[in-house]
Amino acid sequence: MRPYELPDLPYDHGALEPHYSARVLELHHGKHHAAYVKGLNTTIERLDAARAAGDLSSIVGLEKTLAFNLSGHVLHTIFWQNLSPDGGGRPEGELAAAIDDGFGSFDAFRAQLSEAANTVQGSGWGALSWEPLGQRLFVEQIYDHQGNVGQSGVLLLVVDAWEHAYYLQYENRRAEYVDAIWNVVDWEDVARRFDRARELVLVEQPR
Repeated sequence: MRPYELPDLPYDHGALEPHYSARVLELHHGKHHAAYVKGLNTTIERLDAARAAGDLSSIVGLEKTLAFNLSGHVLHTIFWQNLSPDGGGRPEGELAAAIDDGFGSFDAFRAQLSEAANTVQGSGWGALSWEPLGQRLFVEQIYDHQGNVGQSGVLLLVVDAWEHAYYLQYENRRAEYVDAIWNVVDWEDVARRFDRARELVLVEQPR
């Protein structure tokens, strides 16, 4: 099986300025995201070695490390695709209607997701997810890289609230950074994720 790879950014480092600086993006993608990919591949190699040796005594630590690095890789990959130099504004169509239905209005949704990102304790993320069992949108807080919700959520839009995502540009002003991110959200990408997520059948309903 081929190892995980760091994806290329879909835009230049400076494309999201002034909302997200080229230097921060370069470090965030090229150093922090790359470290999760490296950690993920290293952990998989260690798990392979443990199985081959017939010694799984380290399984608890390895599984935790695997989840941390894999989740970090997935979240960052989605984050880059959620952003665009042509982003901002508001969603349209069925995604906009679902947000109005689930949260009352776009402004109410934006306020809730912003507050989730701003108040996540320590390091983490704010996210908009689709829950296929209940067929509904919800906002979640993700601590470190793992969610504070049930297991079925499909990530649509994520906001990185780790300090490495913003401190060099915004210092301790996380709320200012979160406000800036809304200017570069690629709603077309979020809408495509929404359309695919709604096709997922988690549990067959009784007839």
